[in-house]
Amino acid sequence: MKLDTLRELYINELRDLYNAENQLIKALPKMAKAASSKELRKALEEHLEQTKGHIDRLEQLFARLDEKPKGKTCRGMKGLIEEGSEILEEDGEESVLDAGIIVAAQKVEHYEIAGYGSVRTFANLLGENEAVGILQKTLDEESEADELLTVLADEIVNPGALMEGELAESGSRHS
Repeated sequence: MKLDTLRELYINELRDLYNAENQLIKALPKMAKAASSKELRKALEEHLEQTKGHIDRLEQLFARLDEKPKGKTCRGMKGLIEEGSEILEEDGEESVLDAGIIVAAQKVEHYEIAGYGSVRTFANLLGENEAVGILQKTLDEESEADELLTVLADEIVNPGALMEGELAESGSRHS
């Protein structure tokens, strides 16, 4: 695709986000299944449902633009998912692995926040006022998901990971 106009870049970035969200539809159930914390599992499952809504919203935007959503692979999301899947293959203390899942999920959220913030700005510049509202709603949900992951990390997972790690370490010192 040739990118001579902001509109072309806008559509290109929407396609990138569309592919990213579709990749997440496949990755989030695996992350949820691997989570030992019921709160983390629930948060990932709820975000899966939100992600389906994000795809629907993007499809609405493509229809309004009279464009097809397909045609671009989001390499950034692909890399983040591959990196995050490494933690799912590890053995270790449950809370420590959950902390790793949160790291992977927050990297994904930050990537999406950057993408949605950019396309919302493009939509605003292009006078796509309805699209601005639609994209802002998704951006808000991505930010809320990131904040929830931070709360889960701070209040449940990271303290548990620290305790498990300390117990494992002290046990190995006394053996």
